Amino acid sequence: MSDLSVPSDRLAIVQRGKSLEYFTLAWNSLEAVVSITAGFLAGSVSLVGFGFDSLIEMTSGGALLWRMHADHDPERRERAENFTLRIVGVCFLVLAAYVTFEAVHDLITRDAAERSLPGIVITALSVVVMPLLSRAKRRVGRALSSNAMMADSRQTDFCAYLSAIVLTGLLANAFFGLWWSDAVASLLLVPLITREGFESLRGKPCACH
Repeated sequence: MSDLSVPSDRLAIVQRGKSLEYFTLAWNSLEAVVSITAGFLAGSVSLVGFGFDSLIEMTSGGALLWRMHADHDPERRERAENFTLRIVGVCFLVLAAYVTFEAVHDLITRDAAERSLPGIVITALSVVVMPLLSRAKRRVGRALSSNAMMADSRQTDFCAYLSAIVLTGLLANAFFGLWWSDAVASLLLVPLITREGFESLRGKPCACH
């Protein structure tokens, strides 16, 4: 089916959806590079986990771009959505296992993360940017009646919540010397990550808010 058969207002909304996903890919690329680098340098499990979550969101965003480019073909879009949900589910479960192992190890060995100003800055920015991005995605999702875009907006909500938890742990360690705060913040993420993983494997979008 040609794009000429698609109403112009829908084409405009689809284009906005594509722009939001391109921004998502760019932002999460920045988050991943800064968070993973700063996390390894500071020994921060939650910050590294946050960076890996950004990589997972890039996978989801890339798949949604594929679906948006095939907006005129519902069957192709549905195949992409189902495949991507399962891939993301596996990634989240691997991430949950990694965070659990490292956080428990740090609590047992009392291995404290060093202060990380880049980590604090990137997570603080994410707390501001992600809710705005999520609302914009929801508007597009409603306008297109797109479950895929609505699911992606919930993924962005999850990123905002994740950012807030990681930021709290980093600040507690930086200003109050609470050596265990980073590991505890990491463990708080595990139930959320695990739930999203299983929901994705079952082919259901995450309902986290």
